[in-house]
Amino acid sequence: MRNQINFNDIFKSNFLEKVSSVSLLDAAIAFGLAFCIGLFIYFVYKKTYKGVMYSRSFSISLIALTMITTLVILAVTSNVVLSLGMVGALSIVRFRSAIKDPMDIAYLFWSIAVGIVLGAGLIPLAVFGSLFIGIILVLFVNKSNTDNPYILVVNCENDKAESNVMNIVKDKVKKHVVKSKTVTGGKGIEVAIEVRLKSMETEFVNEISRQNGVLSAVMVSYNGDYMS
Repeated sequence: MRNQINFNDIFKSNFLEKVSSVSLLDAAIAFGLAFCIGLFIYFVYKKTYKGVMYSRSFSISLIALTMITTLVILAVTSNVVLSLGMVGALSIVRFRSAIKDPMDIAYLFWSIAVGIVLGAGLIPLAVFGSLFIGIILVLFVNKSNTDNPYILVVNCENDKAESNVMNIVKDKVKKHVVKSKTVTGGKGIEVAIEVRLKSMETEFVNEISRQNGVLSAVMVSYNGDYMS
C-alpha cells in the first residue's frame, strides 16, 4: 500500500505550529503586568536612591529587564526543548558594568525575580511580593541613619594641636578610633580617625580647622563622598 502525501503535508511547518503554543491573551497580560510592576520598581528606586549621580538609564533598564525576563520565561515554559537551549544561550551573558552600590544589585534581582514569577503565571505572588518589597525598601532605605562610619584626616603642626583635635573629637562624635598616625620630621603630624557621628551635622570639622596649628581637616565617607 503506497503512502500518499497530500498537499498540506508538503507545506506543513513546525514553526507555524508553535505560534499557537503561547496564548496571546496570556502574553499580553504578562507583559502588561511586567511593565506596571517594572514601573513601580523604577519609582521605588528613584525614591530610595541616596547618591548624587542618579543614573536614569539604569532605572529604565529595570523596567526593560522585568519585561525581557518575562518574555524569556514565557518562551521557556511553552517548550521544554527550548528551555534547554535557552539555558545554554543565557550562560554566555555577562554583566560588564560595575555595580557601585549594593542596593543596585537588589533592584536587579528584584526585576529578574518579578519577570520569572510573571512568566510562570504566578500573578498574585508577583504583585503582592513587589508591593511588600517596595514598602520595606521605602521605609528602611529612606530612614535617617547617623551610624555610618567616616574617616577624619587632620594635619597638625605639633603635639599641642593634635591634642586639641582629639579633645574636640571626643566631645562631638559618638565613637572614634585612631586608624593611623603619620609623623613626618619638619612637616607635622597626620592623624586618620574613624568616627561615628551623633547626628549628620559636621560643623565640628570647621571647628577643628580653625584650631591653631591645624593645617587641614578632611572628613570622607568610605564610599569617597567628601563631607568637609
